[in-house]
Amino acid sequence: MRDITTSKEKLLKKVRKALLEKRDNPYPNLEELPMYVETGEMPEVLFAENFTNVNGQFIFCEDEMQFIENLLELAEERKWHKIYCWEQPLQQLLSQYEYPYYETDKDFDQAEVGFTLCEALIARSGTVLLSNANAAGRRLSIYPPVHIVLAYTSQLRMDLKDGFKLIKEKYGSHIPSMITHITGPSRTADIEKMLVLGAHGPKELFVFLLDG
Repeated sequence: MRDITTSKEKLLKKVRKALLEKRDNPYPNLEELPMYVETGEMPEVLFAENFTNVNGQFIFCEDEMQFIENLLELAEERKWHKIYCWEQPLQQLLSQYEYPYYETDKDFDQAEVGFTLCEALIARSGTVLLSNANAAGRRLSIYPPVHIVLAYTSQLRMDLKDGFKLIKEKYGSHIPSMITHITGPSRTADIEKMLVLGAHGPKELFVFLLDG
């Protein structure tokens, strides 16, 4: 009786043989090689370009006074009245310039803006890294229709791996239980392939970047 071997059986035989044979890694230094071609652009410029490309709104500020002036102008233009801020460093900054904000979750269902800090900014993809290690938790970056992030140039990193390294250096062995990355406002194209912003979270994302 002739032995008939199917294509599937031949493939499985090769796989089993390959698993039994131990070979040296042909690319031992692969993880150390750069994933992207080096760019001469400054991280601030690269982040701004990539962030705006994903519908984020970027504002660079030279100092805290310019930041407050830009925030006041934006709030007046958008008629924002319920800005929620729960992180102490942010509260101190806003209080210093007598900027009104909600420091508790009173009437949170009416929140217009969630105002938070971040862990890092990823220049290569225009991404914001957040964690639950601060008082803002997760609600302020998800529930209000507008999310504003205050970041500093010292938090800029080129790639995600560099951002995670910054978090590890900051927290040591006590890494936050939740680390998330946000690339632009919430979006979906599930319905008739039409892009809709604000589908599962804020429809607008602002990043104020301060020099320092």
